[in-house]
Amino acid sequence: MPRLHIDDPARAVPAPASPTRNPMPGLTSHPAPAPAGRVRVPGDKSVSHRALMIGTLSVGETVIDGLLDGEDVRATAAAMRALGAEVHRMEDGRWHVHGVGVGGLMEPAGVLDMGNSGTSTRLIAGMLAAHPLTAFLTGDASLVKRPMDRITGPLGRMGARFVCRSGGRLPMAVSGTDRLVPITYELPVASAQVKSAVLLAGLNTPGETTVVERMPTRDYTETMLRHFGAEVRVAPADGGGEAITVVGQPELTARPVVVPGDISSAAFPIVAAAIRDGADLTVENVGLNPRRTGLLTTLAEMGASIEHLDPRIEAGEAVADLRVRGGGLRGVEVPAERAASMIDEYPVLAIAAACAEGPTRMTGLAELRVKESDRLEMTARGLRACGVEVEDGPDWMVVHGTGRPPPGGATVETALDHRIAMSFLVLGTAASAPVAIDDDAPIATSFPGFAALMQGLGAVLAPSAGG
Repeated sequence: MPRLHIDDPARAVPAPASPTRNPMPGLTSHPAPAPAGRVRVPGDKSVSHRALMIGTLSVGETVIDGLLDGEDVRATAAAMRALGAEVHRMEDGRWHVHGVGVGGLMEPAGVLDMGNSGTSTRLIAGMLAAHPLTAFLTGDASLVKRPMDRITGPLGRMGARFVCRSGGRLPMAVSGTDRLVPITYELPVASAQVKSAVLLAGLNTPGETTVVERMPTRDYTETMLRHFGAEVRVAPADGGGEAITVVGQPELTARPVVVPGDISSAAFPIVAAAIRDGADLTVENVGLNPRRTGLLTTLAEMGASIEHLDPRIEAGEAVADLRVRGGGLRGVEVPAERAASMIDEYPVLAIAAACAEGPTRMTGLAELRVKESDRLEMTARGLRACGVEVEDGPDWMVVHGTGRPPPGGATVETALDHRIAMSFLVLGTAASAPVAIDDDAPIATSFPGFAALMQGLGAVLAPSAGG
C-alpha cells in the first residue's frame, strides 16, 4: 500500500500495519489474586471511528479528546487522510481533524487498508457511495472473510456500484456517485454498521434517507450527526421499532468531541472482578450508552454487585465510574432481544458463565458467526478445551458452570480475534490451571495496553513457552 503524504509527519500517526500479520508470541494467563483497585480503559472504539469520519465530513477543525489509539482507529485515520482530510495526533494526545465538508471527499490514490476493522470498512463504504469517485478497500486475513453484501445491497439500491470477491468479501471496489437517490431501508438484521452506512450515504443525497430497525442498535452515528449539526429524526415505525431519518446535504460544522471509555473494553476487567470472591474494582469513565449496557444488566442478574458512581453526560453520552464486587454468580437465561446491546460482550460473558453456578443460556447469537471470527464457535471450542461443558447451535449457546473454578490448562485458538484472546486471558486468572492463547497480536486492534492494565490488577501474564 502506498504511503500517504502527511503535512506534519512528526505529529501524525504512522500508517497501519499491512494485512498480513507477523505471528507474535502467545500469552499464558496464570491463576491470580482477585483484582482490586482503580483502572481506566481506552476510548470507545465506536465513538472514535465516528468522530474521525464525521469530523472529515464537517467544515472546520474538530478536536477529539480520548480517542482510542488502537490499530482499528488508526486505519480509519489513515483512510480519512487518503480521502482529503488533515488528521493529526498532537503531543498532548488530542487529535485534530480538518474536514472537507459533506460531498468533499477526494478519490484516494491507493488502496484503503482497513486492517481488522469491519466498522471502518462498512461505514466508509457508505461515505464513498455518495461521492463521484472509485476506491478500493481491503483488510487483514480476518477482515477479508467477513461479508459486505449487507451494505452493498442497500447502497446499491441508492445508486452506488460495488465489485467484491465471492460471498461479498473484500477486497472491494466502490464506484460512488453524487446522484444517489434516497431510500427507506428496513434492516434485515440488527446491525448498527449497516444502519450507519446508509445514514452516512444519505448525508450527501438530496431529500430524506430512512432506516427502519425492528430491534434497537447502538445509536452513536445518530447522536454524533446531531452533535455536528445534521437533522436526524427518530419516530416509531409502522409495525414496531424505529424509523431513523437523515436529511441530506447539510453543512456540518466542526465540534469538539470527548470520547468516553469503551464499555466493550471495560467488560474484561469487569468480568475478571465479577467472577472472583473478594474482588473490589472501580473502572473509571465508562460510556454507558443505554444501547450498550446489556452485559451490565446480565451480570447484575447473575448476582454481581455493580455500582454506578458519579454519573454524568459528556458530549451527549452517559458516563460513570463502575465499582464491581464479585463472587457468587449464578446461571441465568439471557433473552435474545438483549443481543444487540451486548453483541461484542458474549465471549467474555461466557467466561463469567463458566465460573457461575448452574447453566447460562444465551440466544439470538447469529451475528456472532460473522464477526472477526465465528465467535460462537471459537468461544464454545475454547471453553471445551478448558474443561467447561458447553452446548451450542446455530444461534444459541448454553454454558454449564459448576460454581467452582474451571479446570483451564489449555491453549486456545484465537483466529485473529481480539475479543476471543482477551476473554480467555481473563478465564486464566480464575481457572485452576493456566490458560494460554496462541496469538496476542490482535489485542492491539482495540485495547492497546490490555496486558499492562490486567497485570496492574494482579494478573500474571507471561509469553507462552515456544511462542
